[in-house]
Amino acid sequence: MTDTTSAVPVVGRLGRTEFIVLVAALVAVNAFAIDIMLPGLQEIGASLGEPDPNKRQLVIPAYLLGFGLLQLVFGPLSDRFGRRGPLLAGLSVYCLAALCAFATTDFHALVALRFIQGSGAAASAVIATALVRDVFSGNQMAKIMSLVFTVLMLSPILAPSLGQGLMTVMDWRGLFGFMAGWGLIVMAWVWWRLPETLKPEHRRALSFKAVLEGFGIVFANRVSLAYIIGMAALFGALMGFLNSSQQIYRDVFGVEKLFPLFFAGGAACSAFGGVLNAQLVNRFGMRLLSWLALIIFGLAATAMLIGTLLHALPLWLFFGLSAVQFLVFSMILSNYGALAMEPLGEVAGTAASTQGFLQMVPGAAIGILIGQLFDGSVLPLAIGHVTMTALAAGCVALMAGRGKAAAPAR
Repeated sequence: MTDTTSAVPVVGRLGRTEFIVLVAALVAVNAFAIDIMLPGLQEIGASLGEPDPNKRQLVIPAYLLGFGLLQLVFGPLSDRFGRRGPLLAGLSVYCLAALCAFATTDFHALVALRFIQGSGAAASAVIATALVRDVFSGNQMAKIMSLVFTVLMLSPILAPSLGQGLMTVMDWRGLFGFMAGWGLIVMAWVWWRLPETLKPEHRRALSFKAVLEGFGIVFANRVSLAYIIGMAALFGALMGFLNSSQQIYRDVFGVEKLFPLFFAGGAACSAFGGVLNAQLVNRFGMRLLSWLALIIFGLAATAMLIGTLLHALPLWLFFGLSAVQFLVFSMILSNYGALAMEPLGEVAGTAASTQGFLQMVPGAAIGILIGQLFDGSVLPLAIGHVTMTALAAGCVALMAGRGKAAAPAR
């Protein structure tokens, strides 16, 4: 729909560059809430009296479960009331939960607050995707999503090191203070600069029947559903890595202090993948690029599995294979997300919420399973990645095939 220079407004007063960075900042609200926690998981558990290292991981999936579930609410709300109001409400919940977590003294209360925090952040994810679909479509949407993903991946590069730095001057509570501050900055940006992007004629009723009808449109589209399920499978693989990565670098390779650097290196590869996808998508198309990227992801996972079984997986090889996976992961998710949204422009909020729910809730569950199966080796992670690659490939091949996306819903 829109293909213009960065200086010309694409919506309201926002030029292309500011629009991309604002959408990335919305998504980074969620990324910071996950990645900044990684260096502090063990200290949080020790401080709040949780002795089991695997249970300390629950600080992350509890957030993701709230994040996934509430997307089903914010999607229909944004299709009825527009993007701005629900977005500001969700960010308010996010900031308030972060401030309460800053003050808590109980591990179980912290886990509950993380669920609430994720619930508020659900608005930012759903509406960020809907904003892009409101303004762009087709390969152009995939290109914008790739650029958003590139800016987004700066947060995993910075977040673990930032978390480690904050914990040198404060305890783990400083992490939640940072989250609240970042959320308030994004809220102010949205309030002053972002206009309403949902056209009045596209607003949908909020009745039970209308909401069910909207979800019915999404689930009836086999092509969109195939890519959404594929995203869920691969996101589960990523969550498995996030949940167990610190323990792998600490217990398997003995380099816990270097963990933020290794994690930042993988995130840098993912950011490069987003840039690469943005440059290639108009030339080769979303489907071909996503298939090539998925094949590479699966080959890296298989090599990791074989190396683990043969006891021939040194640190450099594990990091190299993980870096390759990070690089192509951003290409897969950018294209899958655009392919899933392309036929559903007139129910973009509901479609984005369905996409987010099916990605986050099963993905978080898969990530919990992989993380809890950690046994002091890379084997559970490698098996999980191979299995999720096969699931994604099977769903896309059987349900979407090589054909074009179905026509947009009317």
